[in-house]
Amino acid sequence: MTNEEFKIFATTIPTDPGVYRFLGDGDVVLYVGKAKNLRNRLSSYFGEKKHQLAKTRVLTKNSKRIEFTIVETEQDALLLENSLIKRFMPKYNVRLKDEKSPLSYICIKKERFPRVFVTRKAIRDGSTYFGPYLHKYRINEIAELIRKLFQLRTCALALTEDNIMRGKFKPCLEYHIKNCAAPCINLEKHETYLAKIEQIKNILKGNFGAVKAYLQAEMHHYAGNLQFELAQQMKDKLLIFEDYQGKSTVVNPNIRDVDVFAMAGDENEAYINYMKVVNGAIIQTYTLTLTKNLDEDSETLLAFAIPELREKFTSIAPEIIVPCELVIPDNPDLLITVPKIGDKKKLLELAEKNVQYHLLQKKRQAANQTGKMTPAERILRTLQADLSMSEVPLHIECFDNSNLHGTNPVSSCVVFRNAKPAKRDYRHYNVKTVEGPNDFATMEEVVYRRYKRLLAEGQSLPQLVIIDGGKGQLSAAMKSLRALDLEGKMTVVGIAKKLEEIYFPDDPVAVHINKKSESLKLIQQARNEAHRFGITFHRDQRSRNFLTTELTEIPGIGGKTSEKLLQHFGSVARLRAAAPEEVETLIGKAAAKKVAAYFAEATE
Repeated sequence: MTNEEFKIFATTIPTDPGVYRFLGDGDVVLYVGKAKNLRNRLSSYFGEKKHQLAKTRVLTKNSKRIEFTIVETEQDALLLENSLIKRFMPKYNVRLKDEKSPLSYICIKKERFPRVFVTRKAIRDGSTYFGPYLHKYRINEIAELIRKLFQLRTCALALTEDNIMRGKFKPCLEYHIKNCAAPCINLEKHETYLAKIEQIKNILKGNFGAVKAYLQAEMHHYAGNLQFELAQQMKDKLLIFEDYQGKSTVVNPNIRDVDVFAMAGDENEAYINYMKVVNGAIIQTYTLTLTKNLDEDSETLLAFAIPELREKFTSIAPEIIVPCELVIPDNPDLLITVPKIGDKKKLLELAEKNVQYHLLQKKRQAANQTGKMTPAERILRTLQADLSMSEVPLHIECFDNSNLHGTNPVSSCVVFRNAKPAKRDYRHYNVKTVEGPNDFATMEEVVYRRYKRLLAEGQSLPQLVIIDGGKGQLSAAMKSLRALDLEGKMTVVGIAKKLEEIYFPDDPVAVHINKKSESLKLIQQARNEAHRFGITFHRDQRSRNFLTTELTEIPGIGGKTSEKLLQHFGSVARLRAAAPEEVETLIGKAAAKKVAAYFAEATE
């Protein structure tokens, strides 16, 4: 896919989190990736700037098209990306290894007294695994709840009935600190231990009612036997569980294995989005295109597409989620759900969101093929006309200076590509050759440094350069461009803030663009972004220099020692008047001598 092809495609990409796929010849999946913002992430693969990695250049060159699937959260994107990589084994994902996967499971080990622990590997040894869980804090929260509610063993001892009866083991520290009920010495019976394991499974499945009933029954049992201390402990555990239940992080157990279908279309075609959900996680997505031959209704098209998609993806899910009532004649036992509220409704809305974006993308592509312009292209062509430019300004750069009474002078350069900020290309500059508040000389220096570097690195030049300021700043910038032999190779303008006037080099008459024009708004956006970026950097610089005091001029006294002295004494004057013993106690004998010697020398 070329840069020009991507620029047309980019306007159809949403800013939602999701998973994208680069496809080559024959729709072979070359690469699968996830993104917090699909548009920004995919845009980073293209543009004028050369990629540092040869693999990325080859990937974009060999890609014929790009597909994407939007999801609700970054965590959903991570799950879907992991599933797609395992399914397609894309050529450019070969370095992704399963053992480094962030997905974690809770394992109930297949043992006589099962251990319960967190693991990243699901081994087929008969043990029971729950998950996957994406966030470390979530799985730790569940593990901590289990630890508080149930005393379980953590050792790997072979607790066979024979070993226990022979007295082969001794209780360990976990028993003494009440984290384990010591089944190793037969203080806890096998049946009691397995009852706790059953309740742990209920928690992990989301069967909270059974767990609550178990804890209440235990509490009443102890109270009935006048074991009030144990009854109080069970009551405390019940409160802990109810608190957890109120903010449960366990996936809703009502959604296990389901297929989700949503549809959108126009007069000629219909698009069916399919999501395959296994154990509550989306593992596959696909959008099917149907060409309408007659005026078929939605129910007919869905009823036709669903069996095809389920067969294509070998789905045996007992339930499907759809937007309308359907009859699937080949599968009368299939549960058909049309949700109105709840988690299933959210899944359906997600599928509908995906298919709507797919439809929008198709419409944009059709519009581009018939000569209609995207909003970004329209704005840039308007700007080209307003500034009488010979080419469309796809690449724009804007400069701004910032200082406070001449202190900490800095400058910023922001970059816009295809009428959007390209923040990865932003640059800020510490002024090196200018002393005092000289805005013109500062502009001359930073413009020279910027384009000298672009020329040295062989990077492309912008079509439009915007200087924040009037004639003076613009003239200073042109000095640098003439020195680099760049005059005439790009359009350069200055924007004066007071009346929003546009100045051209060597032209004393300002150009006034209509205040409601989209092109002026783009220029103002670039100017304001440069100002914001510069001010932020300037504040950071001032914050760093704020800690520089007279004390840092003392040989052998660094910034941390100076800060410690100022925090304690409040000022240099109080430090000068302080007793030597107090200073020595604070920073040590050697450093205190240096401070005393400095003050003594200063008073001579």
